Amino acid sequence: MDKVTQIKSATLSDDLTQRLTAEIVKGVLPLGSKISEPELAKRYGVSRGPLREALVKLETLGLITRTANVGARVIDLNIDDLLDTYTLREAMEGMAARLASELISEQEVTELYKLLDEHQAHLDSNHDEHYANQYGNEDFHLRIIHASQNKKLIRVLTQDLYATIRMYRRYTADSRPDPRQALREHKAILDAIANREGDLAELLMRRHISRAANLLKKAMLQNSISQGNTGQ
Repeated sequence: MDKVTQIKSATLSDDLTQRLTAEIVKGVLPLGSKISEPELAKRYGVSRGPLREALVKLETLGLITRTANVGARVIDLNIDDLLDTYTLREAMEGMAARLASELISEQEVTELYKLLDEHQAHLDSNHDEHYANQYGNEDFHLRIIHASQNKKLIRVLTQDLYATIRMYRRYTADSRPDPRQALREHKAILDAIANREGDLAELLMRRHISRAANLLKKAMLQNSISQGNTGQ
């Protein structure tokens, strides 16, 4: 971490937040690892002020914990938090799918079908390897969230929860079977949205997220990831 990374931005703390979020999600900053402010300040070539602002934002996003006289650490994934996160995600993404079925454009529907074709091609050419690192415009769920056109729902799902969701998906990808099942479910959800069947789109999305939560919980137990206070 001796190399100084230059960051040029009018909102330095926001840039730092984005960089640190990416490093936490990708595992560059491992689960449970202690965060050294002097080391990060040197690495990014910034003063401690903007860095501390970024750490406050990361704490708000639930990616780190900070304790007085101890410092900051990257969170440990645990089953209690998984279930809390996915219960909220299930309800909100179900709503997003319903709204998208009413508001999505035909062009967006066409682009989503093209995206699923790309996902199919990825699985075909990579021996069913998971595409757990998808994000941004390549993320099927994110596109549907934006298609809902509900600004508050979009903020909660894409800012407050998205990084945590990506962490759970990334750390358990290798333990989750049959990525083609997820792709089939995506296709069924998109068909319902394209046909403007809001009730069905919401139901299928909620079932999809609920199934994902159960698979993630099983994978976490198999991988011996910290189990919080569940006692399981």
